[in-house]
Amino acid sequence: MAVLPILRWPDTRLKTICEPVNAGEDIGDLIADLFDTMYAAPGRGLAAPQVGVMKRLFVIDVSWKEAEPSPMVFVNPRIIETSERKSDAEEACLSIPGITTTINRPDWVVMVWTDAQGQEQAQRFDGTWARCAQHELDHLNGIVTLQHLDAPTRKAAESRYAVQP
Repeated sequence: MAVLPILRWPDTRLKTICEPVNAGEDIGDLIADLFDTMYAAPGRGLAAPQVGVMKRLFVIDVSWKEAEPSPMVFVNPRIIETSERKSDAEEACLSIPGITTTINRPDWVVMVWTDAQGQEQAQRFDGTWARCAQHELDHLNGIVTLQHLDAPTRKAAESRYAVQP
């Protein structure tokens, strides 16, 4: 389909809580565009608000860079359970290019969502899959990685970002 421009922080749309996708809403072209854009970036996940569409939809494919592609579509996702144990790991964001930050997140999550065919799904995600799903869900709630940082760490990251081309 098309590779879309990715919004860059601090675009105000990245701070907006997205609206649900309505049942029967035609999102097929948007899903294709999200995958095209994500792979071209190249990223492991991309949320609709990152391309200016304020809908609760994201795509991920955590494994495509090292193994067989495993693309997944998440419509109106929500987390219903998380591990008590949390871990730190580095995260990057296509909307904040050039900046990697260490974020503390639950090690696993159970998520429910509707897939591209309109079927309800539920699955536990671990490791990188869990981290990626949480990162993209944050975008649907108007949250970027910088907002997970304490004030001094965020200020330092924003300073590095401000000098990026």
